[in-house]
Amino acid sequence: MKYLFPGLTTLMLCAHLLAIGQKSSSTSGKAPSKAPVHKKTPSTPPPAPASAGLVVPSWLPAEAPIQPAATILTEVVDTKLDVRFDYKKQYLLGTAILTLRSHFYPQSELVLDAKGFDIQKVELVGEKKNKNLNYNYNRRKIVIALDHPYPRSTPYQVRIVYVAKPNELPQGGSAAITNDKGLYFINPLGTEKNKPRQVWTQGETEGSSCWFPTIDKPNQRMTQEISMTVEKQFKTLSNGLLTSSQANPDGTRTDTWKLSEPHAPYLATMVVGDFAIVSDSWHGKPVDYYVEPKYAGTARAVFGHTPEMMDFFSKKLDVEFPWNKYAQVAVRDYVSGAMENTTATTHGNTIQATKRDLLDANYQTAEFVIAHELFHHWFGDYVTCESWSNLPLNESFADYSEYLWAEHKYGADEAGLVQEIKINNYLEEAQSKREPLIRYRYTNREDMFDRHSYDKGGRVLHMLRKYVGDDAFFAALNRYLTQNKQSAVEISKLRNAFEETTGEDLMWFFNQWFLKRGHPELHITHTYTNGQVALHVQQTQDTLFQPVYRLPVTVAVWTGSNQPTEHRITVTKADQTFMLPASQKPNLVKFDNESQLLAQFDEDRTIDELVFQFYHAQSYQQKSEVLELLQNKTDQMSVSSVMRNALNDKFWNVRRLALDHLRRYRGPEPEGMRKDIQRLATTDPISRVRAQAITTLATFPDGKYGPIYGAALSDSSALVAAAALEVLAKQPEANTGQQVAAIENTTSSPLILAIASYYALNGGLDQYPWFLRRLPDVTEMDLYAYFQSFGTLMTHIPPVERDNGIKILEEYARNAPRYEVRLGAYKSLALLLPSMPNMKATLQNIREKETDDRLKAFYNLM
Repeated sequence: MKYLFPGLTTLMLCAHLLAIGQKSSSTSGKAPSKAPVHKKTPSTPPPAPASAGLVVPSWLPAEAPIQPAATILTEVVDTKLDVRFDYKKQYLLGTAILTLRSHFYPQSELVLDAKGFDIQKVELVGEKKNKNLNYNYNRRKIVIALDHPYPRSTPYQVRIVYVAKPNELPQGGSAAITNDKGLYFINPLGTEKNKPRQVWTQGETEGSSCWFPTIDKPNQRMTQEISMTVEKQFKTLSNGLLTSSQANPDGTRTDTWKLSEPHAPYLATMVVGDFAIVSDSWHGKPVDYYVEPKYAGTARAVFGHTPEMMDFFSKKLDVEFPWNKYAQVAVRDYVSGAMENTTATTHGNTIQATKRDLLDANYQTAEFVIAHELFHHWFGDYVTCESWSNLPLNESFADYSEYLWAEHKYGADEAGLVQEIKINNYLEEAQSKREPLIRYRYTNREDMFDRHSYDKGGRVLHMLRKYVGDDAFFAALNRYLTQNKQSAVEISKLRNAFEETTGEDLMWFFNQWFLKRGHPELHITHTYTNGQVALHVQQTQDTLFQPVYRLPVTVAVWTGSNQPTEHRITVTKADQTFMLPASQKPNLVKFDNESQLLAQFDEDRTIDELVFQFYHAQSYQQKSEVLELLQNKTDQMSVSSVMRNALNDKFWNVRRLALDHLRRYRGPEPEGMRKDIQRLATTDPISRVRAQAITTLATFPDGKYGPIYGAALSDSSALVAAAALEVLAKQPEANTGQQVAAIENTTSSPLILAIASYYALNGGLDQYPWFLRRLPDVTEMDLYAYFQSFGTLMTHIPPVERDNGIKILEEYARNAPRYEVRLGAYKSLALLLPSMPNMKATLQNIREKETDDRLKAFYNLM
């Protein structure tokens, strides 16, 4: 489902809000630091029994209600929709014909989800004429009295004429899906500069019932046909194939899209807008990319690996892509990262790129999103979780597809980087909450969309793959897909597929990794005596609330400089010692030599052992670990040599990490080290390395690197130019102002933010119009940071000149669709309080009228 992008976490938002309340005169223009989404404030834990003296960990959430799969009384077999749009009122005018049947027991009543509609007619469709049906409607569900009980052998049809009014629904959402109104009109009247008119939908989790009546649960499955009447200049996209396109006498056009294979209601989609369609194909199936016309020339560069991915995943799973077409569309103001609507994935517009953007783009952003949503077409669309409690059966696989694609396309180092990022994402979230992957208890279904379901789930699948082996792993996935195709499943189906494939009872694995919370925390030491290594492994996690894990793992013992001796061991106890033969005292003993465990490690090694590990590392993760552990030891010659060696590593992120750890370097041969850093800042072929080198140079206060920063402003990479500008904002050169003015009209998002940051610190009234002019060009993801710079600049200009900016910020603070954008605007207004005491009443009024529970909770902290 949703691809999770790094962004504001709940804890970060709380911290920012507290900072506002404590120091409203702050002039910081910094954007929130990048961190995994969904690191949530822990719920209040259940009180510990006083008599027991039990210490309850802070990450243990309060007990939540049980959330079973929805009981199926009636099945939606097919949905036919005929819709048109009222752009002025932002309404959908619809007619739905639903084909239904009783699941098992005869039903005389039909209950449908239908949120915020005006219901105009409900009829039973007859062979000769329709029959009006009585119904009750509470704006959430419509309860229809059927004319008689219908047995499961007798399907029937109901016709509903309705008006959907998404903007009149209560506002909700989550960190993953920032709004849940289902249907979105973007710039409906065409009044917003530089923003196209669009209509699009977002169904997951249960937003489809905001625009058509259905049973909005993941264990339903329906075929569908959607007819959209739109202005003739617009393109449309929906699930399945375009079966007809008919011009109407009033100048509109009606497009009909038909999906012949059944899918869950949350996967239904509609998109309307002015798009260029770049066509591709795979095995005779159409593969199309819908982008804004100005991005048509680069669409294939962004999406062009899609057919190769379809081929790779089809072969790996031995299940050919199971749908008759695949399209991807980029839309404005999207409420999440991306969504795997069946045959028609929706992306946010940030996936679109100019030629210059492509210099900085990498598979970790665009390609990972594309792979993730494509893999859902097997895991999520073809086989669907039966309840949101089982969401990892969708998301863990989509998350793991990113590793699979990196491994296949770019090799072991890139895959290792994926593994490292994902583990760190989960471990960061685990500081504030730990939940089972399969959660039958939760307060809100949106809570499932977190780094557990994604990053932890993907790592659990990786460990399962390592345990059973590649052949068994992919054979089991094939069995799971073929046995459960076009159906809804729970975790036992996956376990059964692996047990039937391998012949082994794997309850132990699924129980500890899918059904229990937490992860192992390992303290590892070793000693050598009399030809043996004594490897001592302690599981130090709180085993009152987490299991003692069974951990099959590989240990490598290096007794020379060639290849190590590998030992396969299985940790089963909280405290365990393993005796491993060794002909002499080892140079290195490396626990989890394959870097496959999801765990926190405290592994005792000397500096000499870590240096040896770096030079003999068998994976990117082993090198990365050494650089992290030795970053504060660079005053030692051997460690300094490791860092200089890392600056020349073949893998770009080893070079980047070394640069990051060399900030404020004070070790041996400082001038030589700085020359190496300057070389990377100017000549490294990877823009992310050049950008990091510039940032690292800026940490040396006695350096004269102005010419390097100035030259970097003209770098082909916007990322590098932005890094240089961030440095020059704090230490400008004589000609920096002229250089910035020359790039003021850039279309690059990183550069727009960097210019805003520069002007926040160095600008004044002359730059105020620039902020107003460039605001329409700022992506929603960047507005939070942009507003901080804008607010800071306004503190430097006379209060009488601020009116337009204040009006704009107030409008965003009250009405922006994304809650973090409203927060950013609010915080920007708060910066003006010291010079404008009357702003206090405006801020109070914004707080009082806020309807989003998340922001209301944050504001209450102030």
